[in-house]
Amino acid sequence: MSSIRDLLEGKLRRFEELERQLADPAVLADGAKISAVAREHGSLTKLATKYRRFKNLVDEVAELKRMSETGSPDEKELAETELPEARAKREALWSELLDMTVGGEDAQRSRCVMEIRAGTGGDEAALFAHDLFQMYKHHAEQKGWKCEIMEASPTDMGGFSKITLAFEGEGVYRELRYEGGTHRVQRVPETEAKGRIHTSAATVAVLPEPEDVEINLKQDDYRLDKFCASGPGGQHVNKTESAVRLTHYETGIVVSMQDEKSQHKNLSKALRILKSRLYDHYQQQEQAKRAAERKTMVGSGDRSDKIRTYNFPDNRLTDHRIGFTIYKLDQIIRGDFQPVTDALIEHDRNELRGQMAGLDA
Repeated sequence: MSSIRDLLEGKLRRFEELERQLADPAVLADGAKISAVAREHGSLTKLATKYRRFKNLVDEVAELKRMSETGSPDEKELAETELPEARAKREALWSELLDMTVGGEDAQRSRCVMEIRAGTGGDEAALFAHDLFQMYKHHAEQKGWKCEIMEASPTDMGGFSKITLAFEGEGVYRELRYEGGTHRVQRVPETEAKGRIHTSAATVAVLPEPEDVEINLKQDDYRLDKFCASGPGGQHVNKTESAVRLTHYETGIVVSMQDEKSQHKNLSKALRILKSRLYDHYQQQEQAKRAAERKTMVGSGDRSDKIRTYNFPDNRLTDHRIGFTIYKLDQIIRGDFQPVTDALIEHDRNELRGQMAGLDA
């Protein structure tokens, strides 16, 4: 329980700091900063409000318990009457807080960046990367999330060697964080004349997108290179220097962007991705556990290094982390992905339920 309470205390402190910033005339006068502060404040409001109520209930239960043990006869009678209801409310609210904190300290973020890369398997892996993109895009549509293509590297056969997406919406990182890892597919490619099943893979990384106020990125922190964009087969060649490359001096992180015809738009997208990667990088440094999760998330892209298998002949999806199997792959790949996410969240929630033992009986 202590780790969850520590996390919630940290979120409440951050929420209260943002409340103070929203009342600061200097912040109010800065249009860009007030927008970022208000957005982060809004994303924490629900969690912070519930946790404040929980803390009040904890104090109320403690006071009722004291009254039942050392109070006057009238106080004892009152406490015995009200204590069961107060405990029930406290435990119900704690259960809600557990639901909201599944996924760790970034669970409440409403924006994230997803990178999908073709792994082992050549053209078939690139086609599978495209299928994953479509699956997540349709799932986002069903959830009412915004999905934006940040950059894409298409292949001649209609797949992607890499595609980067930005998602925005309530609960978006809490759910999509589970998608990080190597995804393995087993199916008969359209180009396979003999009907043999092929196995290929794609990797997915999901990074929480920080607010501007969390990553203080200045122009002096990175090198900006401008160059002419180019595409496969000589197509989409841009004779102006609209493409950009950012190199962060301290970490060596490099981000290139050339999808837009406008240099300004390319720079804006590149900065968003750089900030997400920097946030993840610094979180890794601070938390060894997070570093281990990130390493596991990306993996090698090899077929054997997998979190999930998509078996098309059997219409089966298996998530190897929790031993979950569902025979509705055709529906899932079309975007009806919620049953998989729900199973993963419930597994983590069950892992956290034991922490309720810290509440007094």
